[in-house]
Amino acid sequence: MIDGKIDISKFEQDVKPIDIKYYLIKYSRYWPLYLTCIFIAIVVVFLFHRYTVEEYEVRGSVLIRQKNSPEVRILDRSNIFSGTNNLENDILLFTSKNLADEALRKLHFDVSYFASTNIKEIELYDKSPIKVEVDWDFTQTESGTIHFTMLSEDEFILTHEDRGFFDFLNAKASGPSDEEILNKTYQFGEEIASTKSKFTIHQVKNIKEGDKLYFIIHNPVDVLERYSKAIAVRPINSYGTVLQVSMVSQVVEKGRDYVNSLMDSYIEYDLKEKNRISENTLRFIDEQMHILEDSLRVVERAMLNFKVDNKLLSVDSEFGGVLGNIQSLEDMIQNIDFELSYYKSLQTYLSTKGNDYSDIIAPSIVGLNDGFLNGLIRSLMEASLDRRKLLSVVNENHPNVAAIDEQISKLRENIFENIDNLVENTERRKEEASKKLQQLDQEFSKLPQTESSYTNIFRQYKLRENLYNYLLEKRAEAGIAKASNVPDNAVVDYARRGSLIFPKKAQNYGMALGLGFFIPLVFLLGYHYLNNKIMDQIQLKNAIRIPMLGTIGLSNKETNMLVAEHPKTMVAESFRSLRSALFYIASDRKCKKILITSSVSGEGKTYVSLNLASAMALSGKKTCLVGLDLRKPKMSEYLGVTHKEGLSTYLVDRAEKEEIIMPTKYENLYLVPSGPVPPNPAELLLKDKMKEFLEYLEQDFDIVVMDTPPIGLVSETMDLLRFSDVNLYIVRQDYTHKKYLLMINDLYANDQINNFYAVFNGIRAGGDVYDFGGYNYGYGYNYSYMRRNKYTGNYYEMDEKKKPSQWFDKFIGKFRV
Repeated sequence: MIDGKIDISKFEQDVKPIDIKYYLIKYSRYWPLYLTCIFIAIVVVFLFHRYTVEEYEVRGSVLIRQKNSPEVRILDRSNIFSGTNNLENDILLFTSKNLADEALRKLHFDVSYFASTNIKEIELYDKSPIKVEVDWDFTQTESGTIHFTMLSEDEFILTHEDRGFFDFLNAKASGPSDEEILNKTYQFGEEIASTKSKFTIHQVKNIKEGDKLYFIIHNPVDVLERYSKAIAVRPINSYGTVLQVSMVSQVVEKGRDYVNSLMDSYIEYDLKEKNRISENTLRFIDEQMHILEDSLRVVERAMLNFKVDNKLLSVDSEFGGVLGNIQSLEDMIQNIDFELSYYKSLQTYLSTKGNDYSDIIAPSIVGLNDGFLNGLIRSLMEASLDRRKLLSVVNENHPNVAAIDEQISKLRENIFENIDNLVENTERRKEEASKKLQQLDQEFSKLPQTESSYTNIFRQYKLRENLYNYLLEKRAEAGIAKASNVPDNAVVDYARRGSLIFPKKAQNYGMALGLGFFIPLVFLLGYHYLNNKIMDQIQLKNAIRIPMLGTIGLSNKETNMLVAEHPKTMVAESFRSLRSALFYIASDRKCKKILITSSVSGEGKTYVSLNLASAMALSGKKTCLVGLDLRKPKMSEYLGVTHKEGLSTYLVDRAEKEEIIMPTKYENLYLVPSGPVPPNPAELLLKDKMKEFLEYLEQDFDIVVMDTPPIGLVSETMDLLRFSDVNLYIVRQDYTHKKYLLMINDLYANDQINNFYAVFNGIRAGGDVYDFGGYNYGYGYNYSYMRRNKYTGNYYEMDEKKKPSQWFDKFIGKFRV
């Protein structure tokens, strides 16, 4: 109270900034825990790397060239300003099972070879000394692991090795085995057959006697399924047409060979599709030539017989150039008929076919040089080929298929329109040529009968001969075109090396360092956050409102009379510091009465009372220690004094004042024991005789130390506060709960207690002790207990020497909270 007003400052609590140094010192003291966790994490990562089968990514790249002709971009307005391909179709083709099957036919992936080591299993692949040739024409039953052991130079045995409980961690699990072929001796090249399997083992490298390995025969369907899904294809950049083909493999060589084989199969597939056009053309020409050969032979034989029968030796000399004009017109009409036949067959083909026009014959191949029609037909064939590629990996409902179908529909409409115009023009040309030929035939009919008959035969012969020569020429051109075909696409980079993607060693070691540090740190933060006990002086100062007077260290001595029996220890020095601070408080009092209490039992009230009284007595002050804890008296046991008579017997009028004041074996130190436990301790302490007794002590003693019950458990302590000059509130490290301090803070804030000071008891060396280089802020500056170090040295000679066997306790002390 100040001038009858409440001191509002006691209710205010300053907002203090976060003390970074406090937290750094607090958590840096756990460095052995951090190092231990980091070491364990690094060892775990090392073992993980050592026993894990590594995985590598192998990559190759393919260039996809522009295929669409200018006509396509004109017809499809969405592509007028775009020169890029639809790479999605090629990506889907790379992941198709058809292309994977073509690639796997070139490789020996139906059998895997492994060598077991003490660390992990290693797939040998091309380093295997043996090769298993499986007869897939025989119905093979998928078998498990077959172990191969070399017996002699040419003999070996196949067995099935039983696996242990932990062998499921191995790279390959053991499946059912063909017992008919096991535990038998074979030679290289010998056919190994049973009702379930049929294969032959060949030696490809030198192998020593006693060497072991094992192999697994895979079902080709499973291999195809697995490898078709293992490929990843993506464009290298957004503006180019280069695709990156990659896969993850445990064996770099195996992944490399498959990626390269897949890219080669893609190029071959592209070339094969291009050759289909030339092959269809050659087949068409061969069919026409076969028909012409028979008719040409018939006409040639008829002409020869006519010449023999009519004795015509030189037709040209006899008839001259009469047939020249007729022959040229007939050749023209024949070519026109050929064109019309092609146009009509093309119309029929386009009308009857659905959306697959890969077998169409281009006009340029049959000798028709209409550039626009050629371009349209070529664009139609390319669109049809793209559709066939896409349908190998998706169904007809896919959006890309619908887009190609729309493009094909536009091309068909334009081709039909172009063919109609061409047919109309060609028929007009044929009609004009037929009229001219009719005129020449009328003139030729005036010749003699022999000449006329021979002319007719000769005309048929020349007609068929010219057509046959024409087909021979086109057949040669188609063959040259097929031989000169090259793929539109090309391999940019073949797969060579693999990059390690699992395990990522640098990343894993970094995570080990991070987790090894942060896991214990998070654990400590969580523990300290959930821990409601007072752990250090900073926490105490933030949690309590009353001033802090001193700190008392944790003693490792077996006696409670530490100051009296071990006066040169650091803990005894802390009691002397507390004594010095008390001398400045209530210094005007002739006899200073010091009351010592706490929140609950076990916080060290009696211990502090004994040693504070001893420290006062050692300074020459006549000190009386009064045991006011009538419920649990312990003073007499520690000082070796009888407790048959004491304060309780005096208060019930069974003893006199002089009888209960008992000297101890320590100079200047007297004790008033609690006496027998009464049934009503609270009522006894309220008697006037208690006040009289304390006034009596003031006359004979310089210091009166009162050991009282816990203020938070019993009521009489509050009544005893009226007799004291100085009140000490004991708080014990790692024992007193923060919630216990709410009561003392409330009493202090409401001015119900005066002259109250906190004493921090039981501070350990290390752990969560936070000191300021050996000193703590309290009432003035008072000495704080700290562990012996290079600054204290052996100054305190009476400190107990630690035994060598206690090094473990010292190490554990680093982790104490």
